[in-house]
Amino acid sequence: MDKQIDSASLRDCIKKGQIQWRQHALERILERGITRLEIKEAIQNGEILESYYQDKPFPSCLIYSINEEPLHVVVAFDPDAEICHIITAYRPDRKHFKMDLKTRREKK
Repeated sequence: MDKQIDSASLRDCIKKGQIQWRQHALERILERGITRLEIKEAIQNGEILESYYQDKPFPSCLIYSINEEPLHVVVAFDPDAEICHIITAYRPDRKHFKMDLKTRREKK
C-alpha cells in the first residue's frame, strides 16, 4: 500500500464529508477556540509541511494554513476507506516555530 498522502486526496475527503473527528481533536479545538470550518478550510487551502508516513494505523501529515490567523492541522488519511481523520489543530507559536510559522525550531 502506498503511504503517501497527497493534498488532492485530503481535499476530496473534505468535499465529500468523509471526515472522522477524533475525540482529542474535538476537545482541543474547543479549548483553543478553533472551529470545524477553519479546519476544513485549512485542509482545502493549506500546504503539507511535514509527512509522517510511518504513523499507525494511517499515515498522517501536518498542514499549515493562514486565513485570519495561522493554523496547523494534523490529519491522518485512510486510503482504503478514503477517510480523513482529524487528529488535532492548534495555532503555531514562535516558541516552537520560526518566524514563518512553518519551520520548527531546533530543540535545545
